[in-house]
Amino acid sequence: MFGFFEKKTSGFSVKWYRKLAEQGDADAQYNLGYMFENGQDTPQDYIEAVKWYRESAEQGGAKAQNNLARMYYEGQSVRQDYKEAVKWFKKAAKQGHATAQNNLARMYYEGQSVRQDYKEAVKWYRKSAEQGYAGAQSNLGAMYETGQGVPKNYAMAHMFYNIAAESGHKGVVEKRNNVAEGMTASQLRKAQRLSGEWTQTHS
Repeated sequence: MFGFFEKKTSGFSVKWYRKLAEQGDADAQYNLGYMFENGQDTPQDYIEAVKWYRESAEQGGAKAQNNLARMYYEGQSVRQDYKEAVKWFKKAAKQGHATAQNNLARMYYEGQSVRQDYKEAVKWYRKSAEQGYAGAQSNLGAMYETGQGVPKNYAMAHMFYNIAAESGHKGVVEKRNNVAEGMTASQLRKAQRLSGEWTQTHS
């Protein structure tokens, strides 16, 4: 599952954000792009959204890079281009943006404009999961459950599903319970111990 969405950060008006954006303020450019994309305080306009996301992204704004990548991925007011999506997801991911890390991992998992690489997918899922991103935690659990990019390990799968559930990810409880049905009591105890250690380390 992709985790594309990155929200606007505060409540100023389009007029105010535009003034700042035109002065080169990267945060204002991002927020203005978000407002145009979602029709907040202005008619929805994907072309303007892409314009301002790009302005911010080119200044290194990770949130804008992630959202610009999504626009390319979905083909919103730009030609659908997975190569450009990967480019901008990667820029944001390298800055530690958890949503972009999850999205980049998915691109490697699917092999969209990059060589399919489960190990690289696991790498980026893990980076995102370590920041508490529930979608990545669930995705990492699935990699351990199926043995894609990592050795198959039900205890690790159960651990990540459990952590994702605790982080509020919907639908992952069923996955965790399904994995648990094929585990021994010893494996379940190990999974619970690992889950506790992870939570303590990453809280």
